[in-house]
Amino acid sequence: MAVLAYRRDIDGLRAVAVAIVVLFHFGIAGFSGGFVGVDIFFVISGFLITSILWRQHQAGQFSFLEFWTRRARRILPALFLVMVVCMVVGWFLLTPHDYSDLGRSVRYQAMFASNILFQRQDGYFDTASDLKPLLHTWSLAVEEQFYIVFPLLLGLLIRYLRRWRLYLLGLLLVSLALSVWAVRHDPSAAFFLLPMRAWELLAGALLAVTPIAASRQAPWVYQLASLAGLAMLVAATVLYDAHTPFPGVAALLPVVGTLALIWANGAHATWVGRVLSTRLMVGTGLISYSWYLWHWPVHVFASYAAVDGLSASQVAGLLVLSLVLAYASWRWFERPLRQGRVSASARQVLACALGLMVLVGVAGQALRQADGVPSRLSPQALRYAQAREWNAGQRDCLSDRKGQQPVCTLGPASPTSPALLVWGDSHAAGLGPALALAAKDHGTPVSLAARAGCIPVPGLEGKRACRDFNGKMLALAQAPAVHDVILAARWSLYLYGDGLGDTTYMLHNPQGRADRSYAEQQLATQLTALVARLREQHRRVWLVEEAPLQKQRAPYRLTRLAMLGRPVANEGLPLAEHRRRQAFISQLFGQLAAADSNVRIIDPAALFCGDGQTCRIEADGQSLYMDDNHYGDGATVYLQPMLAPLFEHAGAAMGNGPIQANSAE
Repeated sequence: MAVLAYRRDIDGLRAVAVAIVVLFHFGIAGFSGGFVGVDIFFVISGFLITSILWRQHQAGQFSFLEFWTRRARRILPALFLVMVVCMVVGWFLLTPHDYSDLGRSVRYQAMFASNILFQRQDGYFDTASDLKPLLHTWSLAVEEQFYIVFPLLLGLLIRYLRRWRLYLLGLLLVSLALSVWAVRHDPSAAFFLLPMRAWELLAGALLAVTPIAASRQAPWVYQLASLAGLAMLVAATVLYDAHTPFPGVAALLPVVGTLALIWANGAHATWVGRVLSTRLMVGTGLISYSWYLWHWPVHVFASYAAVDGLSASQVAGLLVLSLVLAYASWRWFERPLRQGRVSASARQVLACALGLMVLVGVAGQALRQADGVPSRLSPQALRYAQAREWNAGQRDCLSDRKGQQPVCTLGPASPTSPALLVWGDSHAAGLGPALALAAKDHGTPVSLAARAGCIPVPGLEGKRACRDFNGKMLALAQAPAVHDVILAARWSLYLYGDGLGDTTYMLHNPQGRADRSYAEQQLATQLTALVARLREQHRRVWLVEEAPLQKQRAPYRLTRLAMLGRPVANEGLPLAEHRRRQAFISQLFGQLAAADSNVRIIDPAALFCGDGQTCRIEADGQSLYMDDNHYGDGATVYLQPMLAPLFEHAGAAMGNGPIQANSAE
């Protein structure tokens, strides 16, 4: 069997790759671009595997069975161990939703397809990704998908094409072009999927089979190439961050840098190569795979348990813990099975590997089907966890995906059309259960219509569906039976985004950019015009301020706190922060109400931030939110009295005819 000569410098390069990834994930300053360590791994993997394949093909010794046996011995033992440990730890620590997601991640990774799963979910740099213990396995999935196809492809090219290296180069260029395109049009696919990542593995593969790798140059050429390669890796690590469009063109820096280091140090003993070949670097490189596997679950589970973040000393301790786990995993699982100390034929190894993949995958699917085994939780923790879904009919009054718009009638049956119309986005729908109870108590029906992501102000819509919806609602508001129009929305979403950097729903200026000043000016102009139009037709107008935007999803945080036995009484957004975000909106509403006594304001902060300090997320053992901004089922009893003034005035209006314009008009 053709054997590739061992290179200490490549193990040292592995150490560099894993170290910068780990330090990036643990939030260490100066490593904002440490995610490029994965790209270094891709190039190394492409180079080493192809070097072995090429030598075996030249010697006529290549065997798919032997190839996959080596891959199984190399990859699977430590991977299966990590997945099993994650499922065990998750049993005690994760909420049902997160535990269910972990089960799905295990199932996908058992099929080496976790990259496809994560591509469909949140992006790699999104906050939600910090809750996925197996997120980092996406890179393993990419590599294994590549090596399912590549050995066969390489064999066919070598056998049937004289200039087969040019075809490999062509594939590399096509993949790179796809990556560049996808970075602009589908960043998540660019990051996670094989077609946009294959060029990095192919770069290493081409270096392994290109004659230039064996050419002799003056020593200074190798020294310069080695130093330049290291400089490229350092530059990418320090200068890149989560906002860098990646991979695409930006990935050329770490890829070319890695190629330069492999090429230079394979031909000459350079200064950089000597450093990479030191005992510390080589030792770290030997356990790099296990360290990569362990560091991310350690970080995720520790952050999960810490709830409020990790201190510097805790981060340092976790780094040490991940290294200890990595060494133990390498020493007693990875190395013995990789080196064949457990005697078994190639067929037996593959059969065992397949069996383990099926077994672990079935376990993951069982967790998924069991919805994360909610019975693990205490009754209180489970009550909080269940608050993440609307179960009281809020969605019944939201338009469906086909654009069909239900107008719900809440409260008692009446031979006449309701005099109250609630018009808004999903925040208006969230008021549904409380409106229904208040309508029943006052014997007054109310109409409710809502469309998610549509601000209830004609002239501000960004989508045709929202324009159509607002047109229908404006016509309905002008119906003779309607006396009161209630506008409810997540107003700040359209002015400032979601608070986490997503500006999808912000009002955009004529140049197509999200613009706070422009958005505020447009809201003032168009809302003032809408209120004036409704008042001209003698409708009383109610402006409902939005729910305080919390910093975390309330059910998720409350569940974690309950599972950890932590108090929840003082959890919530400081009122001062809520007031700052709402300052312009509150001022605008106040001006409209001051100009006309038949324009009224309903402010939930009076109830939910009653202590003057904190806008709470929990009361009487119930989560008041279903996420970070929508009121949940548990808020119904608190919202109901807030809405009582609507029905008191509506009753008067129904008995006395249309509301007349007052002297302020």
